[in-house]
Amino acid sequence: MLEREVKLAFGSAEAARDAVLSAGASPLRCRRLQEDALFDTEDESLRQRGCALRVRTESGRSLVTFKGPVQPGPMKMRDEHETVIGDGEVMTHVFGALGLRPWFRYQKYREEFALDDVIIAIDETPVGTYVEIEGGEGGIATTTEALGRRTSDYLLDSYRGLFIRYCQERGLPITNMLFTDD
Repeated sequence: MLEREVKLAFGSAEAARDAVLSAGASPLRCRRLQEDALFDTEDESLRQRGCALRVRTESGRSLVTFKGPVQPGPMKMRDEHETVIGDGEVMTHVFGALGLRPWFRYQKYREEFALDDVIIAIDETPVGTYVEIEGGEGGIATTTEALGRRTSDYLLDSYRGLFIRYCQERGLPITNMLFTDD
């Protein structure tokens, strides 16, 4: 499945929520904590190929996701394969037995909305608030405009990339992007 998305930075979750609701979006999933772990081999073969393997846990459910390399274009596009798994902790142990280790962990509070053919997520992270729009190219562009933004506002980076930039700008060590020190 091809995933197409962009992120937009907002000053606060309230400002993002006001913009999303004013654009006519309908609530889809309530605010909840997502805890993500990215996995790779010791020699970082997935990262070197531009791929990502993630285990996400939220509200007592877990998902495993594989993302292929980002394809060139004005929006972030990549192959994505995702499925629900019974137990994220068990999958973490299985990955470990296969030589995969968690190399980056990150958290965010996510709230989701639906508008036409897009899903809009408000993500509150330790480094800022972002609206992520996922769907068709036309829907993303129309929604961006409805949120009072332009294509020049698109952020195509991952949350890890945004976190690294945040840390570098402030002279902070690059560790995991967590709300609390773990």
